Amino acid sequence: MSIKIRQAQPSDSSFLAEMILQSSRAGKKGGFFDLLFTESDDAHILEKLAMLTTTEAKSHCNYKNFLIAEIDGTRVGTLCSYEPRISTKETFVKALEEIGCKKDIAATLDVFYNCSFKQNKSTLMFDFMEEVEGFIDVGILKALMQKSLLTARLKGYRVAQTIIEIGSLEAELFYKKLGFVKTAEIECEGYKEVFGRPGLMLMSIEF
Repeated sequence: MSIKIRQAQPSDSSFLAEMILQSSRAGKKGGFFDLLFTESDDAHILEKLAMLTTTEAKSHCNYKNFLIAEIDGTRVGTLCSYEPRISTKETFVKALEEIGCKKDIAATLDVFYNCSFKQNKSTLMFDFMEEVEGFIDVGILKALMQKSLLTARLKGYRVAQTIIEIGSLEAELFYKKLGFVKTAEIECEGYKEVFGRPGLMLMSIEF
């Protein structure tokens, strides 16, 4: 079974939306984008997310930050890597405004950003590492990570980080298998009230 890794394209927006939503929920009933896009219908949330991947403002959700894994022409996984100095909170707000989210954005974002780490501008961030159900444990995520780290090294990066929720044991275990170590964690009462998880964990890898 051969895994092909390629750069995402605008035509992948719907697939990226599915993986972003899946990742943000992380096994919970609702995640960050359920809070941001208050429509109860998944179809509406996925539509908004698909739009978010192709905005002029280059937020961390932009398709250009994504690699896609394929097996026999079928898309089976994603991994996003972005530079914090480019994909800032302000850029994310602009992207959200582009797709029509203008009311109460600040209050919603504060729930997440008030429980976050000060990001090192010289560190590459990973996010939305997901695989399609039915293709788990066939090496997809490892292949995506290897390709991303190779590209990061060519860009001059030597450290990459990811942020996961405290209590996301499966994600924590997988990142540890890839060589990541926990470097910090932060507990936030507001985050726990909204998402049911005590806070966030920062994991890092040197390469």
